[in-house]
Amino acid sequence: MKSNNYKSSLPKKVKVKLVGNFNDNRGQILNITNSLFRSCAIIKSKKNSIRANHYHKKDWHYCYVLRGKIEYYHRIHGLKTKPKKIIIKAGELFFTPPMVDHAMKFLEYTEFVTLGRGSRKKIDYDKDTGTVALI
Repeated sequence: MKSNNYKSSLPKKVKVKLVGNFNDNRGQILNITNSLFRSCAIIKSKKNSIRANHYHKKDWHYCYVLRGKIEYYHRIHGLKTKPKKIIIKAGELFFTPPMVDHAMKFLEYTEFVTLGRGSRKKIDYDKDTGTVALI
């Protein structure tokens, strides 16, 4: 039987503190997370575009905003309540756990890095993703 111990180490809030950083005369190293992940992607989104409107059955993902601003909506999957909204800005890290409906509206041109537990190969991603209409 697979252990679910990894779930206890997942963030409990949407906005997540960065693991740490290191500065010296050469510049900066910004440590985003120490979690293990299988996929890494850079997503670029035009102003006023909408992404997600879905949930993941098992996958989770961290997202680090390189530039721009996101209106992020989320709620536990299956609830019919109005989703919560939070603004995510450049330099902030946020987390989406499994079984959470989520959607993003981009308030300006935005680039972010997403680090996910699961594969982003289309066949795997589609099996793990369910569609919802949050926004």
